[in-house]
Amino acid sequence: MGATQWTQVDDYLVERLLPADPVLENVLAESTKAGLPAINVSPAQGQMLNLFARMAGARRILEIGTLGGYSTIFLARAVPADGTVVTLEADAHHAQVAGANFQRAGVAGKVDLRVGRAIDTLPKLEAEGLGPFDFIFIDADKPSNPDYLAWALRLSRPGTVIVCDNVVRDGKVVNADGADANVAGVRRMLDLAGADPRLTATAVQTVGAKGYDGFALMMVE
Repeated sequence: MGATQWTQVDDYLVERLLPADPVLENVLAESTKAGLPAINVSPAQGQMLNLFARMAGARRILEIGTLGGYSTIFLARAVPADGTVVTLEADAHHAQVAGANFQRAGVAGKVDLRVGRAIDTLPKLEAEGLGPFDFIFIDADKPSNPDYLAWALRLSRPGTVIVCDNVVRDGKVVNADGADANVAGVRRMLDLAGADPRLTATAVQTVGAKGYDGFALMMVE
């Protein structure tokens, strides 16, 4: 079994379990047209985030890494009408595309899009008193994952759910040589999560349309 079959299975599951969504399909098309890299979550992963956020009863969500806003829309649909998703994007062009996508999807009123390096924006969120967040999704530059986890803990409360994407990296996460900064960032984040008594954590390997990867799932105690 390889990538082609993984994608076929993903397509089958999406056809059976996710209703056709022209809005989200258009969001992906517009992101592609704007030249954004195709590194968004898959439809199945987006729906998983939506379900996780709803299971957590999330009203305030923090997303680190917006890209074209595809995952943000799944999260915005999970919060109630008076809920908020604060999403952080370093690239101004990506943020512009995402903002237009939020308008297309009808969720702009629930999304607070911040443009700038997340590591600079996160202290501002704390200063503004926007936390604690009920659900936090980390999907940005992997070398900064340890810092993002530290900030997620500062902006959380007991019961907050934290999801960190792309933690397996085609299995390279087991390489301890430190040559790949992305792998090193993931490994350090996992070490911190496993050693922190405030967190109960696990990680799951996945295969599908996005290849061989996985996500970490954590809850603040």
